[in-house]
Amino acid sequence: MKYTIRNAKAEDMKDCHGLIKELARFEKEDNAVEVTVDDLIRDGFGDRPLFHCFVAESDSKIVGMALLYNRYSTWKGPIIHLEDLVVSETMRGTGLGTALLDEVVKYGANLRVKRINWEVLDWNDPAINFYEKKGAKVLRDWDVVHLDEKGIQNYIQNL
Repeated sequence: MKYTIRNAKAEDMKDCHGLIKELARFEKEDNAVEVTVDDLIRDGFGDRPLFHCFVAESDSKIVGMALLYNRYSTWKGPIIHLEDLVVSETMRGTGLGTALLDEVVKYGANLRVKRINWEVLDWNDPAINFYEKKGAKVLRDWDVVHLDEKGIQNYIQNL
């Protein structure tokens, strides 16, 4: 199957939002997506973009995406965080995930980052195997810590 990888444009965010919701369903978090198409456009394509996004296109349809942003490690220096790499279910197994990850890694190399980070669910064995085959280390001894919006408000109220 033929596809192309390119930098996302604001008008792609509707399709990217659909992929984000598809990923949420896959991760059994159907109702967790709060971000809107308008949020994605504002946050990714304004004066100070908060993220960079690659899209994969096949037959003029967006069938995959990789969304990432800059971070800074006090131990290593500049890094990027790959928030989501999503391949639509119909395109899995075509090499599209590899092509998207290739773009992310080339992007990071061009920025001269010291590391690229991302998370994977511990039950997603196909993704874990895919990442490990690409040379990534899955750090099983680290736990992800989140302070959600409600938690932030509670924290502030208890200061």
